[in-house]
Amino acid sequence: MSNAIESNPILNRLPKHLLQFVKPQNYEDYSAIDQAVWRYVMRKNVDFLKTVAHTSYIDGLKQTGIAIDNIPNMYGMNRILKDIGWAAVAVDGFIPPNAFMEFQAYNVLVIASDIRQLEHIEYTPAPDIIHEGAGHAPIIANPEYAEYLRRFGEIGCKAISSAKDYELYEAVRYLSIIKEAPNTPEKAIAAAEKKVDELQNNMGEPSEMALIRNLHWWTVEYGLIGTLENPKIYGAGLLSSIGESAWCMTDAVKKAPYSMEAAFKNFDITKPQPQLYVTPDFAHLSLVLEEFANTMALRKGGLLGVNKLIQSNALGTIELSTGLEISGVFSSVLEDSGNPIYIQTTGATALSYREKELVGHGTNSHSKGFGSPIGKLKGINLAIEDMSPRDLSAYHIYEEKTVTLEFEGNITVSGDIITGKRNLQGKIILISFKNCTVKHNDAILFKPEYGIYDMAVGKSIVSAFSGPADFNSFDLITHVPSTKTIHIKKSAKRIQLEALYQQVRDYREGNNRTISRTKTLEELIENHPSDWLLPVELYELAFIGNETNLCEAIKNHLERIKQNKPEVGGLIDDGLAIIEKQAVGRRL
Repeated sequence: MSNAIESNPILNRLPKHLLQFVKPQNYEDYSAIDQAVWRYVMRKNVDFLKTVAHTSYIDGLKQTGIAIDNIPNMYGMNRILKDIGWAAVAVDGFIPPNAFMEFQAYNVLVIASDIRQLEHIEYTPAPDIIHEGAGHAPIIANPEYAEYLRRFGEIGCKAISSAKDYELYEAVRYLSIIKEAPNTPEKAIAAAEKKVDELQNNMGEPSEMALIRNLHWWTVEYGLIGTLENPKIYGAGLLSSIGESAWCMTDAVKKAPYSMEAAFKNFDITKPQPQLYVTPDFAHLSLVLEEFANTMALRKGGLLGVNKLIQSNALGTIELSTGLEISGVFSSVLEDSGNPIYIQTTGATALSYREKELVGHGTNSHSKGFGSPIGKLKGINLAIEDMSPRDLSAYHIYEEKTVTLEFEGNITVSGDIITGKRNLQGKIILISFKNCTVKHNDAILFKPEYGIYDMAVGKSIVSAFSGPADFNSFDLITHVPSTKTIHIKKSAKRIQLEALYQQVRDYREGNNRTISRTKTLEELIENHPSDWLLPVELYELAFIGNETNLCEAIKNHLERIKQNKPEVGGLIDDGLAIIEKQAVGRRL
């Protein structure tokens, strides 16, 4: 199958900085064992979920091109997804939360293209194509839920992180990788789990990203819908976990009404969840999201917003009341009576308006940082941005005039006005000075020898958010994950087992009917006596063909496996039950 991605108008809109996370699916890398794992999980899921999942799930499987018997190919998925206004891309495991949510804002599903090992068939802590393709994709066929997902991404990607958030992300990513990787020593897993626990227990005040990530977890990943007494599943983590989807329906898992309180409920990604939240409908999800967004710096701005950006020590943006946007790493803020009166960035900074960089005010012009007063002039009730041309002239805010502007909070700007920039409504958003001195009381903030001083105009900060206003202002192609998913070299025995799986797959699909399934079983018993999934697949063929003796031989072998490996007994029994039920259904 082709690794190419079908051209999709949604994908064509993705900004360059998101493309750095996209990787080829490499469909030919999926082995026959991988295909069997997909097939087992999907058959069991669909059999069980048709009674406990939201009605959108089964319908969505058909609408999004998710087949039961084959791992989905991105080419085919994108050809079908574009009809509902979405697309999908392959990535390598966990990607940073802001990037993950930004993909959602562009109506793009992020799909970790690896697939869980057979040993982790019921649940994996690492994102995989079963979780993403079979969990997330079907539900987006529901328009109301799809809009919630897009809106969540739009708001979530603006959430401000703390410096510790990225450290925790890397630790969780590493833990998920080594837990899924074959032959990882238990000691290494224990050490990684300990680090995650230590970080989670010492995060301090939760950041916006930490809180909104919790909302994402308890809805998009692990959400239930309906009533507390009779909920249905819509969360992708539950839809893709054949173990947890059944367990979550029992009384052992506490059910609580979904509200903004879920933002303050942490989770452990490596373990089944002991409690879940139930939303009455998809519309309620959007109500809670908007309620949370009203608490974010994105909408509140002010001193709180600037301080959040300073604490994040990462690229962020403040928007002033004039619409001027300042993007950079914020390093300090001066305040007076709870209001910001002077902000300062360090390093490369860009000025924008309506998410478009102002000509002459990119990072080359402000490579060493940017500082500006915020607020009104002292003793003057009319803010600079609200002054008419006559007002500006009266206060000597005029080209080629030498002026001293004294702001509330004792910030003074003295110099020769060169020019100004206005927004589309005619309000001044930027004033440039030469021979300029800026002071806070007696402390000098800017000297004439520093060059031209560009003063932002704005009586208040109306918004503060993560990332730049104009993505083209900064080089954002910088993501280098500390760890990559582990693909060990296959042993000769593993290759031999994959060949047996391929034989059975070829027989079932009609590609090679000359294969002796009895000999396949004999070879399996002799060389791979603990493998349980291939005997289940062989049993299906024998049962459909009414081959009583072969069925008996397979069942006897599976009983021996159950005695030696009781932990897979339930998987075997469920597999056989589904086969027999579906075969009877076909005969009827």
